[in-house]
Amino acid sequence: MSNQEKFSTNNAPKPVGLYPHARRAGNLLFLSGVGPRTAGSDATDSHVPGLELDKNGNFIKFDFEAQCRQVFDNVRAILEASGSSWNELIDVQVFLVNMKRDFHTYNKIYAEYFKENQPCRTTVEISSLPTPIAIELKCIATID
Repeated sequence: MSNQEKFSTNNAPKPVGLYPHARRAGNLLFLSGVGPRTAGSDATDSHVPGLELDKNGNFIKFDFEAQCRQVFDNVRAILEASGSSWNELIDVQVFLVNMKRDFHTYNKIYAEYFKENQPCRTTVEISSLPTPIAIELKCIATID
């Protein structure tokens, strides 16, 4: 196995640019930013759980908890397709587009998913993401 192997999977949303889902460097696995779009969707045909927009891009339905759960499922799918696992996560960077509205919900759901493994974590608010999502994760895990 190459020390600089790249990984992509159909079990996660397609990247919105020219980059892999993950890349290995030594015994570390670096995940590209992962959002809550459903597996196989891309930026032009995106399905985000809990999100419905009108033709002008305004919210009809917004369920941040559904986005949190989907982003965690997407991270897990990428980790497993790359030969790592959820318990191998060592660092999670969280990008939220609305800290005041969403942080409490995110923190609650995060605690459900990370009872056993407790990676380092940084949470920041940003003004927007490249698709109509409210959360994105950037993760580092170990890999054998």
